Amino acid sequence: MADIRQYVTLGIAGELLGVPVERVREILEVHPISRLPHAPPHLLGMIDVRGQGVPVVDLRLKLGFEKSDDTPDTRIIVLNVPVGERELTFGLKTDRVFEVSVLDEEQLDAPPEIGVKWRSEFIAGIGRRNGNFVTVLDLGRLFSSGEAMLISSPAHAA
Repeated sequence: MADIRQYVTLGIAGELLGVPVERVREILEVHPISRLPHAPPHLLGMIDVRGQGVPVVDLRLKLGFEKSDDTPDTRIIVLNVPVGERELTFGLKTDRVFEVSVLDEEQLDAPPEIGVKWRSEFIAGIGRRNGNFVTVLDLGRLFSSGEAMLISSPAHAA
């Protein structure tokens, strides 16, 4: 029997992406982000989520797309991400969130080796939903251990 998993589908720069629903803690409208000195450009800063400081990463910039102004559809997806031996909480700023979709794990294509707009090591696989390709992100690789050390603190550890 196929392993059926649910993904939150989201959009950036006209691309359809997916993250495992079990990693999503909540989805927020954009609100003020406190900048961090000397942070890399894709690390926008910190937001307060129910009393916890959560670092926010601009998914557009992280994947090499151009920066974009916020719109009424812009959202921050708060994720619990396994990084090495720890589970960290991150906010991921996206252009929009669509829905929760079911993708058949056995039907995910391997990440392409060429012809993509970003580094394929961030891709867990390519699925299909309603005739469109859904690029499933590998969150552990997207937030590598080295990068996580830059923006983590004991308060973020699970």
